[in-house]
This record gives sequence, structure tokens and C-alpha cells, in this order.
Amino acid sequence: MKTFLTFIFVFGLIVLVHEFGHFIFAKRGGILVREFSIGMGPKLFYHRHNGTTYTIRLLPIGGYVRMAGEGEDEGELSPGMHLSLVIDENGIVTKINPTKKVQLPNSIPIELIAYDLEDELFIKGYENGDESEEKVFPVSHDATIIEEDGIETQIAPRDVQFQSASLGRRIMTNFAGPMNNFILAAVLFILVAFMQGGKYVEDPSNTIGGVIQNSVADKAGIKPGDKIIQVNSNETPKFTDISAEISSNAGKKVSLVLENDKNEKRTVEVVPEKSEQNPSIGLIGIQISNKFTPLSFFGKIQYGVTQMAANSLTIFKALGDLITGFSINKLGGPVMIFKLSESVSKSGIIAILSFTAILSVNLGIMNLIPLPGLDGGKLMLNLFEGVRGKPLSQEKEVMITMAGVVILVVLMVAVTWNDIQRFFIQ
Repeated sequence: MKTFLTFIFVFGLIVLVHEFGHFIFAKRGGILVREFSIGMGPKLFYHRHNGTTYTIRLLPIGGYVRMAGEGEDEGELSPGMHLSLVIDENGIVTKINPTKKVQLPNSIPIELIAYDLEDELFIKGYENGDESEEKVFPVSHDATIIEEDGIETQIAPRDVQFQSASLGRRIMTNFAGPMNNFILAAVLFILVAFMQGGKYVEDPSNTIGGVIQNSVADKAGIKPGDKIIQVNSNETPKFTDISAEISSNAGKKVSLVLENDKNEKRTVEVVPEKSEQNPSIGLIGIQISNKFTPLSFFGKIQYGVTQMAANSLTIFKALGDLITGFSINKLGGPVMIFKLSESVSKSGIIAILSFTAILSVNLGIMNLIPLPGLDGGKLMLNLFEGVRGKPLSQEKEVMITMAGVVILVVLMVAVTWNDIQRFFIQ
């Protein structure tokens, strides 16, 4: 339960903050946000407020902001289908119900002939099955429509659609999600600095800072404060030297020469365990030594910003490594985040906040990759429009985006299945 709650907190917070960035800049740009969803799949709860339907969905694997004009509007309506309409005292349609799953009291049944919910805002049809007279019903600019899953959302007239906003507003709306993730990471790192009273700086020497309970190192009698001065006869003056030697010998016996604080030396033999995240990497359960440095008020704020920037550089390096030597084992999805949540949940609130900050930076950068379907892909289309002087047609943009979404879904399924195999099937 502790792991599950940690996962929900970590994943929910970074998704909520990301999508809120898109949401708030869309609203400020005059773009109608039809739905703000946390989670995917079947709806668990929804509430409408100020033209937006807020939903919580079953699967905690993401979220989305559905903006008017992004290819998910009233395509479900077609001539010949039966609708029910709620009409106000002025004869204007305020609610459209094309589904039989929801019954609206005091509504008028019609058979649809034609409609326009973008420009002219009307619905034409036969009322109560009377085909002797076609009736035209004016539709309110703020009318709502009930979708197949029962959720009520607002229609999308052209003036509130995404493409009707200025290019600058659209760029900021697309960039705001990753931007919010960077801001969240900096805020969390600042919070960690205030909770600690300062920062911990890694000691690059070969002194062991901590030993994980019941790990290979713990069972071999290795203690915090010990120095590993040799691994397999190779001198290891730095912790990175130790890590390199051990990680390259997963499942193989290695010899360690240790030195304690009394300068007494001893030799132990261990077999590094294979990492759950990457079986080719060996681990023995030792941690680098950290030195505490107190920070001033502004020093703590500076620490948060620099930690966010440092983690961004680390992720860029990881992306470069992924491009030069692609392996699906270098990727991780919700399953891996769940497994990592299991580890950090045992280490306290500071570890959870630091983990959330790192993931938030990760999500921000990954979303800026210029692939269709990601925020980076949308920004590339915005830049293309700025250079070209006019946007792609909406049909072409939707096709490009959908192609990217298909690729991303296939990749996500592959990564998730790979994570399941690594963590639960081996």
C-alpha cells in the first residue's frame, strides 16, 4: 500500500502539473479546454466548471488536456441519427444528446438532417419523427454535448478552437507543460534543501557512505566508512572506479580489498547481483559517501535551480546514449516507476520528493523531443508555421499527430511489457 500511494503521489503530481501548464495557458489564450483528465481509460468521476469537464479516469498512467479544434470534436454526429435536444425559453439549443445511455428530461427528440457546430451553430432535423417539416434549431455558443461514455463537454465553435489563437499563444500553450515540469522540479529541490537545512555533496573518494540492508555487501561484512582500494587487483581511488568495476561483473565473482578507519586491510569475495532495471549491470548494495554543507536562504533557492539544471544535463546525456546505442532496456514506463517507488517509499519523504523532482525533469525533457504526438512535435509544427507564414491544413496536422501517437503507443506497450518481464516474470 505504501508503494502504491507513493506511486500515485509521484506520478499523479508530475502529470497534474504538466497538464495544468497546458490548461492554464490555453485558457489565457482564449482556447476552449473541453476536458482536463487525470488518468486514462474509463471515467471514474467528472465535474463541469466554467466550460471545462474535469475527469478522473481508471488507469493512473498519464493524463491529457483536450482542447477545442484538435481533431476530437463532434465527428460522432451524422445525418440520420437520432438526437435529443434541450432547448431554453428562447428556443436555443443548450444541450445535445446523441447517446441512448443518457436520458434527458424535457428534451425534444429529432432525426438529424444536417448540423454546423463550428460557424453557423445550428441543427436541422425532423422533430418527433415528423418528416413533413424540417426544423432548424439555433445552437448556443456555449451548448454542451453528451459523449458516448456519458461525459458532458462543451461544443467547439471556431473562435475558441486551438488554431484560432495567435501563433505565440499556441507556442506557449504547447511549451507550458514541459515548462511546468521544470518549475516543479526546481521547487521540489528547493523544498528538499529547506527540509535538510542545506545540501549533501557526494564524496568522490573510495569511502563507502552506506550499505543497503541484506545486500551482497552487507552479507559480506562491508561497513559504512570502509574504503574499497582494489577490485580484482585494479586500484580504485574513486567511487566511480569501484562502480565501473562492479557493474561490469554482474553474476561473476570479484575480489575486493578493503581498508577500515584503522588502516587495517582485508580481502572479501562477492558476486554482484544483476540489476532489476538492467541485468547487465552488477550491484552489491553500497552507496556513495555524502558530505553535508549548510546553505543560506538564497543558497537553498539557488541549489534547487542548479539541481534541476544538473539533472537536465544528465538526462540529455542519457538520451544521447540511447540514440547511439538503442536498447529497450534503457527505457522505462509506469511499471518501472512503480518499482522505483517501492524503493524510495522506504527511504522517507526527502527521497520521495527528490525522486519526484528527477522524474519531473525527465518528463519535461522527454516531451520536448520533436516527435509527432509529443509537445516537441507540436512546437516543431508551430515553428514550421512561423517560417512558412501559414500553418499546415488541419487534416494534415491531425494525420501527422495521429501517426506519432500510434508510434508512441506501440513504444509504450513494448516498454511496459519489457518492464513486466524484467520485474515480474524473470
